[in-house]
Amino acid sequence: MDAKEKALSAHEAWGGKIEVVARCPVATREDLSVAYTPGVAEPCLKIKDDVSLSYKYTRRHNLVAVITDGTAVLGLGDIGPEAGMPVMEGKCALFKAFADVDAFPLCVKSKDVDEIVRTIQLISGSFGGINLEDIAAPRCFEIERKLKEVCDIPIFHDDQHGTAVCCAAAMINACRLTGRKLEEIKLVVNGCGAAAIAVTKFLMFLGVKDVVMCERFGIVCEGDERLNPAQAEMAKVTNRAHMTGTLADAVRGADVFFGLSAPGVLTAEMVETMAEKPMVFAMANPVPEIWPEEAKKGGAAVVGTGRSDYPNQINNVLAFPGIFRGALDVRASDINAEMNMAAAYAIANVISDEALSEDYIIPAAFDERVTKAVAKAVAEAAVQTGVAQI
Repeated sequence: MDAKEKALSAHEAWGGKIEVVARCPVATREDLSVAYTPGVAEPCLKIKDDVSLSYKYTRRHNLVAVITDGTAVLGLGDIGPEAGMPVMEGKCALFKAFADVDAFPLCVKSKDVDEIVRTIQLISGSFGGINLEDIAAPRCFEIERKLKEVCDIPIFHDDQHGTAVCCAAAMINACRLTGRKLEEIKLVVNGCGAAAIAVTKFLMFLGVKDVVMCERFGIVCEGDERLNPAQAEMAKVTNRAHMTGTLADAVRGADVFFGLSAPGVLTAEMVETMAEKPMVFAMANPVPEIWPEEAKKGGAAVVGTGRSDYPNQINNVLAFPGIFRGALDVRASDINAEMNMAAAYAIANVISDEALSEDYIIPAAFDERVTKAVAKAVAEAAVQTGVAQI
């Protein structure tokens, strides 16, 4: 049985990866009278007078909705909301396993931004946070922005911000290992979709100044009519030298390559033209922009991928469970850039100076220290930035 057959067989046997389990006893008449009628009227009346008590008397304080429209599921593209359900269930299972956060999958059958926003807004009172997942760019940017305007609970698009946090943690430690400062490096990002834009924005928030982005047609440059609105916005703050050309031109002399794009676009020969001790993060999955062996052949000092069979796997499970755990613990109204920054440094700092090496710049997915460290740092950042409500 190969991996595909094994996965299908397992999913059939499971009949879904999550289930609802009652936390209250319902074995006797007295149990029913407390958990349901007539006793349930009492918390209802309390919440009627003070909606914030919904966090005290219901599971809302620990409940996250994992929501997709099915338009950008894994590497499969627009396969529809129902077909995205196995991924959403899997995400919910990870929330529970890694951070004891209860999560529920919701697959919305619409591609209309306002309709999706309105749908999520209307159900937001049932949840303590919203995790957007696998929504295609550029629509995902607008959905997140509008939701943040109308909802009073955290809105987090994991494909953007979870990826950015994990990439930043890896970058922080790679710089630490190679003796660089974030504000001094030259960064090339290949790809200009949701994840690439989020990673770039976040790394710039952390202090990176010299950034060039590339797309299929070449270097992203202000004024290029081929850019979509989101790319055009990025062109205004990156590539300030207005460089044009190909990816090969962009990486020449660069300290860091981040690929959130397509298989095989970077070669060992291109890595050879980068700065001394270059850092290469080839995140395309399952086939990266360059295989680690080839990157090292070109002289890369540090290589990271999204794959689990190589060192330095950059996996979002390092970020989103702890980020939501921390946000829920202080009933945050938002997950802001400062909270994400705290998460990135918390992940990076799990690895001591003594343990840091070219094959260990980011913790393993099952490192039990990570979620606790991230949750604590995020909760503290929420308090410091004024978005904590308890």
